[in-house]
Amino acid sequence: MSMHSKIIGTGSFLPPRRVTNTELSAQLAESGIETSDEWIFSRSGISARHYVDATTLSSDLAAEASQRALQAAGLEANDIDLIILATSTPDFLGGFPSTACILQRKLGITNGCAAMDLQAVCSGFVYALTVADSLIRTGAHKNALVIGSEVFSRILDFNDRTTCVLFGDGAGAVVLTASEEPGILSSKLHADGRHADILCVPGSMQGGALEGSGFLHMDGPAVFKLAVSVLEKVANEALDLAKMTAADIDWLIPHQANIRIMQGTAKKMGLPLERMVVTVDQHGNTSAASIPLALDVAVRDGRIKPGHHVMMEGVGGGFTWAAVLARM
Repeated sequence: MSMHSKIIGTGSFLPPRRVTNTELSAQLAESGIETSDEWIFSRSGISARHYVDATTLSSDLAAEASQRALQAAGLEANDIDLIILATSTPDFLGGFPSTACILQRKLGITNGCAAMDLQAVCSGFVYALTVADSLIRTGAHKNALVIGSEVFSRILDFNDRTTCVLFGDGAGAVVLTASEEPGILSSKLHADGRHADILCVPGSMQGGALEGSGFLHMDGPAVFKLAVSVLEKVANEALDLAKMTAADIDWLIPHQANIRIMQGTAKKMGLPLERMVVTVDQHGNTSAASIPLALDVAVRDGRIKPGHHVMMEGVGGGFTWAAVLARM
């Protein structure tokens, strides 16, 4: 009998500090940067986002989201035998030790399970879910914790209104378990390094000091153009692999980056906007955390029910793009 994997628990966490467009605009005005609620919302669909305090790390957000996912799954922390954490904002410079290992410690997991970070920026959660599904299918692992966690407020240049108004902090997690019934039905991953410079943090360490910039850089028009061209295609590739069509999708959960990109993708796929989960208005762009955050919101408010088909897809720096189709 073939082995599959299935999502059996979701969880999410947002830092307590909620920053509205009006509050952020007032903060930026003190530095001579002009913006407004209307300017931000009309271009992105974002009304608010959450920021961490000075002491909170990606692993802290991930731990909160993971505990909620474990509770929803009815599992104990030591039942987990694989941790994959997608993040572009790891706890430590250079990314080691991995934030996944720090999370393992914070959850009290002492069984020696595998733990690793995965870097595909905003596509990271879909990449991580695909890797975990593959490892479970081989029989090597049984219960995987898959997380997206970000503290993007730490890498924002608050003198650049084209980027600093778009991003927020948060974490989302799922528990993926071995199952005789298919849960993850298909996935498709892509990358094209020729576009690496349109969304990046162009700094590096030289002799223990930062060379270049430690702030996020984005060519907004180029990212927008590429995103709208690939999201529909990768979703349809995942549908083809599962021998399904867009009409079979109950819910579309795109990466929560820009409402215009999200709506354009849904329309291209022929899906009514009412079947798209939207959290970008309240969360902003939380990179690898955005899809699992939105998934958890829709599971907990009752929109996503057992048996529903959910298409999750994202685009991110690299340039990466990916989609996964799941039966809940």
